[in-house]
Amino acid sequence: MSNHDEAAENRLRKELPEEVPAADEAEAVDAATEEQPPQLTGRQRLAKGLWPPRVTRAQLIVALLLFGLGFGLAVQVASNSDGDSALRGARQEDLVRILDELDDRTQRLEDEKQGLEKQRDELENSSNQAEEARKQTVEKEKQLGILAGTVAAQGPGITMTIDDTKGTVEADMLLDAIQELRAAGAEAIQVNGVRVVADTYLTDSGNSVSVDGNKINAPYRFKVIGKPQDLEPALNIPGGVVQTLEKEQATVTIERSDKILVDALRAAKRPDYARSSSQ
Repeated sequence: MSNHDEAAENRLRKELPEEVPAADEAEAVDAATEEQPPQLTGRQRLAKGLWPPRVTRAQLIVALLLFGLGFGLAVQVASNSDGDSALRGARQEDLVRILDELDDRTQRLEDEKQGLEKQRDELENSSNQAEEARKQTVEKEKQLGILAGTVAAQGPGITMTIDDTKGTVEADMLLDAIQELRAAGAEAIQVNGVRVVADTYLTDSGNSVSVDGNKINAPYRFKVIGKPQDLEPALNIPGGVVQTLEKEQATVTIERSDKILVDALRAAKRPDYARSSSQ
């Protein structure tokens, strides 16, 4: 080989890169692979961004409020459904009777409102307001006496007799009857000669019942003053007083009358602590 060819070969070797050994080349590939993270698909990147969820305190409070609201609505819907199902099973005449009773109660409240407005107008327009006030006070005293049981009363109403031959009627059943009569507009009630007032209580006493500590025996006779057209239907509503007593094998009879006398009296009791604010 000539000197010219050797010089060209040496120059070519300097310009070319040195060969990398096979082992070093494999290590370089592994290092490059470790440095670069694996490529993720679009769905994987979306899932990684959404989970785990980042919940702020405000979002948590809103979620709890919405849960409470939903729970309350569910309970209310369930309660309304139960009431609707109970009425859905009633007969048409029973539903008409219940509606009539509600209308009557509404009318009684409206009449009471009109009466109070009339009293107010009479006081405002009377030439002798002092005399008019005295008359209203006397009338109000009579009404309160009837409610307190200190004066006798008479008027239209009903007589209800409960014949308990099996001895199954208990005090709470008679109390339910009293409460139903009051809700229907009863103004005066007496049971077997005992006047029923606001603080009346009933207890079981062996095979009989005690009213305010007075023992009474069957048959239990209720004398009630009020509008008969309201009182009797209130006792006969589905699942009401009469049906409950009949399930206990008691016999219930109700008679309407234009004149009921409630003459059992209670002694006027002076309160131990309460006094008029004007004293």
